[in-house]
Amino acid sequence: MPAIEILGLEKSYKVGFWIKRPRRALHPLHLTVEDGEVFGFLGPNGAGKTTTLKLLMGLVFPSSGSARILGRQWTDPEVKAQIGFLPEQPYFYDHLTAHELLNYYAQLSGVSAKDRSRRVESTLQRVGLKDVRGVQLRKFSKGMLQRVGIAQAILHDPKLVFFDEPMSGLDPVGRREVRDLMEQLKHEGKTVFFSTHILSDAEALCDRVAIINKGELRGIGAIDDLTSSVQGKVEVIWHGAQVPVSMKALGAECHITGETVRAIIGEAQQDAAIDALRREHLRLIAITPVRTSLEAYFVEKLQHAESKARTAV
Repeated sequence: MPAIEILGLEKSYKVGFWIKRPRRALHPLHLTVEDGEVFGFLGPNGAGKTTTLKLLMGLVFPSSGSARILGRQWTDPEVKAQIGFLPEQPYFYDHLTAHELLNYYAQLSGVSAKDRSRRVESTLQRVGLKDVRGVQLRKFSKGMLQRVGIAQAILHDPKLVFFDEPMSGLDPVGRREVRDLMEQLKHEGKTVFFSTHILSDAEALCDRVAIINKGELRGIGAIDDLTSSVQGKVEVIWHGAQVPVSMKALGAECHITGETVRAIIGEAQQDAAIDALRREHLRLIAITPVRTSLEAYFVEKLQHAESKARTAV
């Protein structure tokens, strides 16, 4: 059973000061997220990612379409108890401590009194805030508040977690910890659906991704499939800050960094390149196929969409 089935959800708003005109924020969206996978929802700012999440959370109402979450209608109150949600810009009561806030959310989420204290403490430990459990939130940095937001989303042990830009405001260490946390949630059998415009995080974490731009779905697939198309070239890396003349004759695109040289050549020249390095007594480090990156796929989809839009005009 899919964890999420989005069945033609669409959202339009009325905009304008005097004469209100409809503006479509989300075109009819059809999307399925499988149980137990980490799914990335990618797009530039203003693409429709947050609108989609708000629709699934019931924070705004769709113009048309429906959805199913964990096999039930997304409006079913029983579904809400099985999901966690981190909004893009969480706001909490400034004068509460982290412990007090999570205790409050635990009560709202229906965590039993006997489990509440243990659950709050373990969650604070999990997001790296146990040492500041008694500090008021008004003294927290943006990154620390983001951790509090993640903590309240997973506090009640949900089956499905929605994160809207979870890496926002985090330093490199914090981003690594959040990635580790998402991997732990997956190993526990939970489904993670998160939106982001940071492609490196998506490439490191996701089983599948969908790309949205200007409210329209532009592409979807498994990371391995989207980044596995070989371009007919290989990257040859060797130690020794010199480029043999014979390597240049093969048309190699070389880049020297310190004592390491990286060269891009055609697959057909691979054996000749190895022979050239052997003759010069240079140490071969690696030969890897040149593959399409997620960033290249993302940019290609956005440029294709822009080209179609200009043609239509």
